[in-house]
Amino acid sequence: MDLELQNVHVLITGASGGIGLETTRLFLDQGAKITAHYNTNATSLNTLIKEFGSEKIHTAQASLSAEEDVRRLFSTDSGFGPVQVLVVNHAISPPADSFVVDMTLERWQNTIDTNLTASFLVSREYLRQLSGAVDDVKAKASIVFVGSTAGKYGEAGHADYAASKSALMYGLALSLKNEIVKIAPKGRVNCVAPGWVRTPKKEEKLKDPVFVHRALATVPLKKAAEPWDIAAQVLCLASTKISGHISGHTVMVDGGMEGRLLNKLSENQVLEAL
Repeated sequence: MDLELQNVHVLITGASGGIGLETTRLFLDQGAKITAHYNTNATSLNTLIKEFGSEKIHTAQASLSAEEDVRRLFSTDSGFGPVQVLVVNHAISPPADSFVVDMTLERWQNTIDTNLTASFLVSREYLRQLSGAVDDVKAKASIVFVGSTAGKYGEAGHADYAASKSALMYGLALSLKNEIVKIAPKGRVNCVAPGWVRTPKKEEKLKDPVFVHRALATVPLKKAAEPWDIAAQVLCLASTKISGHISGHTVMVDGGMEGRLLNKLSENQVLEAL
């Protein structure tokens, strides 16, 4: 299906990760021009660069919690023109459980700075650049945030991550939807909130039957999503053709999740159930 994204300039943060990489591929398949942001390692993007060429994809390194890096990200001349669609996908989730009573201020601040403050900086720079763009560029204006089910339900042991995603999905996105139209009258802001996704970082965890039981206990579809499931929804929301009257919404891509299991079963109980 033609989503009318041909030659639309899309900036994707965290483009080298599992969801970001698949999102980048799908936009390229639709004919978009991509600025693919990465933080430390861009090697996973090499296949796409080889396949689509530098006239379609440009990689850019930046530490998104640093204002100067964000300014440089938007001012680098890729030849693609102003950014029309912004996909805010980057995030960290510290792997170790840490309950609030024990969490260090350093961990809390690092997660909030990386996931939330950096998203504010990227969104702000996008809007500033958009302000000086011509009407044809503004007509495709769209921000899509990648949130998380943790932002809706919370996640014990990861309150820092859950709080950052909740603020992104609700406070920031719902405020921006009312502000973007003052710059681009048809501009839209939406979110995609995944549950568990089978990315390289989560692959080992999803091999553990105890973990899988706990993660999917309240998911009717009883499976983890693939990166494509998330990326496809990002493209749909970014497309003015099919989502031009949708703004301020969060699409939960969670298999029908109703909440998180609070009481852990023992490993023996799980294995018996399986």
